[in-house]
Amino acid sequence: MIRFLWKGLVRDASRSRLPVLIVAIGVMLTVFMHAYINGFMGDTLEMNARFNNGHLKVMTLAYAEEAEQMPNDLALLGVEGLLNQLGTLAPDVAWAPRIRFGGLIDVPGPEGETRSQGPAVGTALDLRSPGSREAERLNLEKALVRGRLIQESGEAMLSEDFARKLKLDIGREFTFIGSTMNGSMAFHNFRLAGTLRFGMEALDRGSVLMDLEDARIALDMENGAGEILGFLPEGYYDDDQARQMVSAFNEKHSDPSDPYSPLMKSLSQQGSMGQYVALADQWAVYINLIFVLAMAIVLWNAGLLGALRRYGEFGVRLAIGEEKKHVYLTLIYEALLIGSIGSVIGTGVGLFFAWLLQVYGLDISGMMEGASMLMPSTIRARITPADYYIGFIPGLLSTLLGAMLAGIGIFKRKTSQLFKELEA
Repeated sequence: MIRFLWKGLVRDASRSRLPVLIVAIGVMLTVFMHAYINGFMGDTLEMNARFNNGHLKVMTLAYAEEAEQMPNDLALLGVEGLLNQLGTLAPDVAWAPRIRFGGLIDVPGPEGETRSQGPAVGTALDLRSPGSREAERLNLEKALVRGRLIQESGEAMLSEDFARKLKLDIGREFTFIGSTMNGSMAFHNFRLAGTLRFGMEALDRGSVLMDLEDARIALDMENGAGEILGFLPEGYYDDDQARQMVSAFNEKHSDPSDPYSPLMKSLSQQGSMGQYVALADQWAVYINLIFVLAMAIVLWNAGLLGALRRYGEFGVRLAIGEEKKHVYLTLIYEALLIGSIGSVIGTGVGLFFAWLLQVYGLDISGMMEGASMLMPSTIRARITPADYYIGFIPGLLSTLLGAMLAGIGIFKRKTSQLFKELEA
């Protein structure tokens, strides 16, 4: 039967050319859009994870309730011991203690008087320990504009725009003014090692970067950290895996009655990121549904046109005794064959375009001015195993649905009309 249908499609190209082309285009768009959504939304998730949220985050219960205010008076203490516990719980996860803080950057003049000032949001992370991947995680080498990365104690980095606004040159000293963990005023001098530009207004407006140990000294947080971020080994966020780790850790270490006991949260449990994670998961369903319906309508119309053209063929087949059910089933088999061919072609083309976007990317940095959300400045696709088969869902369903709708007319044929059609 399949061989017979295949010969019919090959010999009568007009019967298969348009449906195969429609299916191939629809499948190509489905595969490409799925890879694009995975890449863009996945990169946005990863950027927020690397800079702020982590795939996992450990804080005190009290800190978690006011995390947006960076309340370092509620920070974790005894971090080294906690890191050992986390390493035992999840040895494959990379754990990184950090301190987020706010303060004022004061640049002195020649006589020691204030020459310029500006508010800053700071991040302290481990940049000097052997084996630390924090610089790589934040892509500091590529973000470096002037100077160098932090290598010695007492050095700090500012965003390039912020440093130029303050008229601060590389190697010059500035004073950080803030609040210690105990609530007293903090005054600490740093030397500008280099400047950074991340390409995101939220980070470039006024940020300062310090080494973790220097921040602990300045903020009176010995062996402390506001947050401990965890990064899954695959490099991409897996909500199911993260939630399992959260449940296992909190059940063993978190005490609701103690506001200073550690609490772990997954990326999807932090602020609005949960909605973003859910949206990223649902997009694949929406894309498939849209293309299934759109292609089914188009293929239905194509099937109706083909059925009208083949009206005489169906009449002859019914006249020689072929059952209506069998004619209808052959039409379905033929549609599935067309859908398979179109899906294979469309998947291959869609993966090719997705690969181009994944490798070369699309620079949208010019559109990022004024953006307050952490988003990548280069759009890239991300090809996943699902992209190799997801196009077959709309490809086969649409052809099947279109053929079923168009073939209903076969059952409306009346034997009494066949002879008149054949005579004509």
